[in-house]
Amino acid sequence: MVQLISPADTLTVRGGRTLSGTATVDGSKNAALPLLAAAAALGRPVTLTNLPTSSDVAALATLIAEAGNLVVASPDGAHTMHVTPARDQRGPVDRELAARIRASYYLAPALLNYGVANLPWPGGCAVGNRGMELHFAVYEAFGDTVHTSDDGYRISAAKGQARTPVEIKLPFPSRGTTVVALLRALVAGRPLLLHTPSLSPEVTGLVEALRLADHHAAYLPDGSLYFEPGAACPVRWTVPGDKVEAGTLLCAMAATGGHGRVLGVDPRHLTPLIALLTASGFPVTLLPGGVELGADVRLTRTPITAIASLDSLSEVDALDADFEPPLMSLALTQPGEHAFADEINPGRHANLLSQLRRLGAVITEDSPTVCRLTGPQKLTGAHVEALDIRTGSALVVAALAAEGTTVVTRVSQLRRGHADLPGKLRTLGADITDEPREG
Repeated sequence: MVQLISPADTLTVRGGRTLSGTATVDGSKNAALPLLAAAAALGRPVTLTNLPTSSDVAALATLIAEAGNLVVASPDGAHTMHVTPARDQRGPVDRELAARIRASYYLAPALLNYGVANLPWPGGCAVGNRGMELHFAVYEAFGDTVHTSDDGYRISAAKGQARTPVEIKLPFPSRGTTVVALLRALVAGRPLLLHTPSLSPEVTGLVEALRLADHHAAYLPDGSLYFEPGAACPVRWTVPGDKVEAGTLLCAMAATGGHGRVLGVDPRHLTPLIALLTASGFPVTLLPGGVELGADVRLTRTPITAIASLDSLSEVDALDADFEPPLMSLALTQPGEHAFADEINPGRHANLLSQLRRLGAVITEDSPTVCRLTGPQKLTGAHVEALDIRTGSALVVAALAAEGTTVVTRVSQLRRGHADLPGKLRTLGADITDEPREG
């Protein structure tokens, strides 16, 4: 019997076109989620602008509404959202929905306004073990009680701690744990000294947002982060442009021999990616609110070495692991022996490499998180699966550089992080359609 896979979950990509022109990215999913959670925890009205319409953001907005906040999207769609706190929790959050996204753990501090956070284990991309142990250590440092079970976890808020300062030393600069620590201090009304905080743009953006809401936050000379809750006030926050989407578009243009501009992003957030592209012969110019990839590629190039490791996270310009997948697709089209590592998401290579091999890629694995390849390689269209968000975006980049037609399924994974990456690529000349296929 012939069945059709829904067009909404399938992309058909026809390779061989050179991508050029100008594209503007959406707001960053990775930055929007902490800001939404902070809006739920702040206790004052918040207006969020430049929100992406990705499905993960929509899910968290639904969850914070269920947690007792009035959430209203402006007439321009979901790009602007108003969050107004309510006094009482309306009811338990949708556990099935919360289990679909990794960022559901950001909601716990806001729920502790009501005394208890009862949540399922987070879902999201299947890219290896990203445990909650550090998060639980944060809550315990605040005197909270944590109980776990097969179905999830329950946190009961400490009582009678007044404004006693809390000091926490992280073993490495975890972005998620840094966000949780800030939001827990916000809800508890207690000063926080956090050692080894994440310095990612998503965290520094949250820190600046809390400052705008009249809280005190500062990075100290030793690199630690001091946060002291203030009185709080209504505030308007703007989600920064999506650096990962911008990087994916740059890699897609470079992989197809094209050039052009990517706007709507702070070029400083792309510093490590730009350094790798520049060393590999691709001229990148910084623009106000964007970057430009030039057409004059140097003949002498340095192979791409994209290493995302826990050790490098303490560096301000560390490579975000989400840049690694599109860079790997680009490397398949470029001369030299290229090296890649991602120990932050230990299961991502298993997803990504298996699908790139369907396109004909030859990749040598030195370990489950380290690999290398020699390019350029001939890629040929095939049926592939977007097993996680970044695998999906990397497959689209590789498909654009391949000969023939590639069908990408499970595109719902891609849309968890990107509202319309195919649309952005179409503005650059890509031949991508949402089509059913026979299965």
